[in-house]
Amino acid sequence: MAEKDKTFDESLVDLEKIVNQLEQGDIPLEKALDKFQEGITLSRELKKTLQDAEKTLAKVVTEEGNEELFEEE
Repeated sequence: MAEKDKTFDESLVDLEKIVNQLEQGDIPLEKALDKFQEGITLSRELKKTLQDAEKTLAKVVTEEGNEELFEEE
């Protein structure tokens, strides 16, 4: 699966795995640096996804109004 095809949740799981590997501290420095860079990239992608979702939600709230967005069906 290509990186761009991953869901938000899959990317988040990958980031958590990287953090766990780095916290263990038992990987060679070169691999740790690679993992760190990969983690930074994933973190930026996840942040952008969340920001985009927030903008979309704000637009829906503005267009539809709070009442309609949160009404129970």
